[in-house]
Amino acid sequence: MAQHSESLQSSNKPEVVTFGETMALFISGSSKGIEYSTNMEKSFGGAESNVAIGLARLGHNVGWFGTLGNDPLGRMIFKKLRGEGVDVSKVQFSNEAPTGLMLREELAGKASVYYYRKNSAASQMQPEQIDASYISQAKILHITGITPALSSSCFDSVLEAIRIAKANGVKVCFDPNLRLKLWKLEEARTVLLKLAEEADYFLPGLDELKLLYQTDDFGTIVDQLRQLSAISVVKGGNNETYLIDKDQVTSVPYFKAERVVDTIGAGDGFCSGFISGILRGYELREAVQLGNLIGSLVVQMVGDWEGLPTWGEVESKLNNEAHVER
Repeated sequence: MAQHSESLQSSNKPEVVTFGETMALFISGSSKGIEYSTNMEKSFGGAESNVAIGLARLGHNVGWFGTLGNDPLGRMIFKKLRGEGVDVSKVQFSNEAPTGLMLREELAGKASVYYYRKNSAASQMQPEQIDASYISQAKILHITGITPALSSSCFDSVLEAIRIAKANGVKVCFDPNLRLKLWKLEEARTVLLKLAEEADYFLPGLDELKLLYQTDDFGTIVDQLRQLSAISVVKGGNNETYLIDKDQVTSVPYFKAERVVDTIGAGDGFCSGFISGILRGYELREAVQLGNLIGSLVVQMVGDWEGLPTWGEVESKLNNEAHVER
């Protein structure tokens, strides 16, 4: 894999722009779960802001925007993202609606997430809030399938962002992030496949594709993906990620994780690594390798984004540098 150690942050204009809902997150502090636990760890999470943090740590200029409640949780999220080096200059605050909230627990080895996001500030986004000049100066617009699930106006906002990107030669990267707690599969399928047709880079999981294309047959799934104009990268294969273009399917092996602690956020880590590879001018296979590596690092720490590595940490891993404890 090609390697570059220098920082890529050379201007204040984001190379990547992304947007959506970021929620406050409270994680049960014990194996008792939420019902009986007396301690909850406070954090935050959102697929798009996770990717933004990942890219910022890898040395890229990246911007995230959305609407947060003008409340303590919204202000906490804003300050944390800004502290991670993410441009939040286009974030808006609402006095009428709260910041979304999610709770997480793990019982008997199974993680569960509970959302409190109906009528949240983020769900009330309108297309006219999309800043065309902000998106048009970027190289990549990263979107997910979570935002259109929040409300019809959020879906319209996603379409408006795509329209702006395409009119200005900005590449569209799309991770479907299918969330069946947010909408029914039939509705999700129609919307997500429509968005896939607009993407330049399509980054689904294999399990998601089985639901979207209503088949378990990998060959049929590949045939469907080849009808898209996008370069497709399928996560979640059998110890490998699949890079699919018109002519061939390339299997890219995973990096073995030393230990798996928390798998939530691994897909967002992959997206940040893949996008970073594209921005660095890597060949597609190398960009997928970088995504695989970062995904493997994320699962070794609890939290949606805390395990995302810096570029220096990535280089150390690639160079097999031994850890010095003291």
